[in-house]
Amino acid sequence: MKLNLKRPLAFFDLEATGVNVGIDRIVEIAILKAMPDGSEQILTKRINPEIPIPLVTSLIHGIYDEDIKDAPKFGDVAQEIADFIGDADLAGYNSNKFDIPMLLEEFLRVGVDLDMTDRKFVDVQNIFHQMEQRTLKAAYKFYCAKDLVNAHSAEADIRATYEVLLAQLDKYKNTEFEDKQGNISVPVKNDVDALHSFTNMNKSVDYAGRLVYNENGEECINFGKHKGKTVESIFDTEPSYYSWMMQGDFPLFTKKKMEEIWKRWSKKKEDQKQSRTQQAPAQRQNPQPRKSEPAKPVTNDMLDQLKMKFGK
Repeated sequence: MKLNLKRPLAFFDLEATGVNVGIDRIVEIAILKAMPDGSEQILTKRINPEIPIPLVTSLIHGIYDEDIKDAPKFGDVAQEIADFIGDADLAGYNSNKFDIPMLLEEFLRVGVDLDMTDRKFVDVQNIFHQMEQRTLKAAYKFYCAKDLVNAHSAEADIRATYEVLLAQLDKYKNTEFEDKQGNISVPVKNDVDALHSFTNMNKSVDYAGRLVYNENGEECINFGKHKGKTVESIFDTEPSYYSWMMQGDFPLFTKKKMEEIWKRWSKKKEDQKQSRTQQAPAQRQNPQPRKSEPAKPVTNDMLDQLKMKFGK
């Protein structure tokens, strides 16, 4: 099956020093760009992460410090990678939770702006987990009837991911799916917009999932004691929370989105303050006239009270 594409779809996979988006670094990236005309382009890069690779991680993906000591740093190849991706939509396996946030973090560190505006994201794992709930190796065996050789090699993984998506489109063509709310649809279609909607169940603000949109389109905290609360409501009651997040061990892109919300919230507060300031002089210039009341006749009780007050 040929993908029905309006623009390129870049399947990519990262191998890294670990899974902490804010701390760990990429050691290998492979990108398979599927073109609308059916052709493919591949870019694979080994990268020096500038920090040691933990042995437990090397044992998983097979890349050791010695293997990448002479490889370029991410900053040396960042623009080449960004240019290769171009305006392509992005696809991967667990890419929404790991690969996209990790890649954006690396770009931000070296000052390369990969514009994510109107870009679609297809997470093949989310299709698989919702329809079958298996791992990539099992997915490859299940959908493609093949054994995945060289698993955890970035290029082997993206090739398998690409083939799995094609097989999924065949298998689930016209297949109904019922979500948790009881809504029935046919979500797995040969259309990137439809796949984007189906594989992005949580509407993340920052891609790492620390911030998500609620049903009203408001940014909310998605972890800790404030989970579910809107960010602006937290700023209203606990403005120091912003400083805590900006100084904490959070991804740079998460901090970038927090800063945007903070600036918007601060401007809103300043506008409200100026509005109150402008209303106050008008109220002073146009004071409400006091209602005059007819003088009450002086009584003996009133005279007695005055004597007690002033001592006369």
